[in-house]
Amino acid sequence: MAMRMISVLACVAAATASHPPPYGHPAPHYGGYQQQHYCDPTAAPACAANSSLTYCLEDAEYPAYEIKAAISQDHLFAKKYADIGTQSADDLVDGLSAEQESAFDYGYYTGSSKGDSPYDVTHWAGPAGYICPSDVAYAQPRRAQNVAGEWRVIVNDVHYYTQTARLETCLHPDAACRALAPCYKSKCTQKYIYHRMLSYDPCDPYKGLFIDIYRLPAACSCHVPAL
Repeated sequence: MAMRMISVLACVAAATASHPPPYGHPAPHYGGYQQQHYCDPTAAPACAANSSLTYCLEDAEYPAYEIKAAISQDHLFAKKYADIGTQSADDLVDGLSAEQESAFDYGYYTGSSKGDSPYDVTHWAGPAGYICPSDVAYAQPRRAQNVAGEWRVIVNDVHYYTQTARLETCLHPDAACRALAPCYKSKCTQKYIYHRMLSYDPCDPYKGLFIDIYRLPAACSCHVPAL
């Protein structure tokens, strides 16, 4: 009887070793845990590769399907969402039209005089525009890095929902302000503003949609140091 019991146990052990566990019950890994996929929210996404910007206006990997699902499951979405998609200089810049702002051309600007004298005429010449040349875009970011340094997906252009921000970036940061005498030692300085935008965490989709805060370029101003 004892020999028969040992034989049966040996057969059961052999069958267990030669066949994987049933579906839904994976074999245990060494150390008593399974290796899980790690998502680093601070890692720059593919759309920000080779760029120093903290936001992406284009994103080939934008999770539109996941965002649509999150919108449909969020009963408070209408209370969280707000946007004015028709922003332009007509509404946001006093005394200047959208057509005038879009026509500004700073192709001639170098940030300093080109001639032998710091007062060369090239420092003063040029068409209409801001004293500190800047690139202005009424944009709808797809991804951005929040104030905590973590990348989030921004709800944009999904189910016709957009979130628009006026982004103004210095073309020549730290360069001299145009049309200002070099003796002032002026320089163009980038300014930022905090934006609250409806967001999605690709590393933790169970959070759903939430408001996050982003630091985005808002103006390029001329700074004159104390003399």
